[in-house]
Amino acid sequence: MVLGAGPASPVSGCPEVAELEANLPCTCKVHFPDPNKLHCFQLTVTPDEGYYQGGKFQFETEVPDAYNMVPPRVRCLTRMWHPNITETGEICLSLLREHSIDGTGWAPTRTLKDVVWGLNSLFTELLKFDNPLKIKTAKHLLGEKEDFRNKVDDYIKRYAR
Repeated sequence: MVLGAGPASPVSGCPEVAELEANLPCTCKVHFPDPNKLHCFQLTVTPDEGYYQGGKFQFETEVPDAYNMVPPRVRCLTRMWHPNITETGEICLSLLREHSIDGTGWAPTRTLKDVVWGLNSLFTELLKFDNPLKIKTAKHLLGEKEDFRNKVDDYIKRYAR
């Protein structure tokens, strides 16, 4: 069954879930709290490099009935100091946008695997902040890298262990 194709259980028996689990980055783990609700899952990202190394970051993903015409809803459950993730869990990641002017938003050809890899990319050293969600935090990173690292470390110690 295609993810989102049936009203009863959007992902039961879904090959996309199997593909997701088989193609996770080594820094990611997926957990389905309720095996009867594969449309709700948690992702843990444990970066092995960069500013966020040593942290454990939890995300909650809900796949709506209209998937794959609309993106899944994703929220970060771990407080952190990040230019594209608010302390309340909002995430700025272009592929999670239903409509995008630059063409990098959600498209029906995207998959949950793309979402996981996109979330994982938020923690690499290759951070790009052309259009950050938190401008003050992005300026902090660009202007005071060492102080930024210290603040990230403090958040990791307090919230991401």
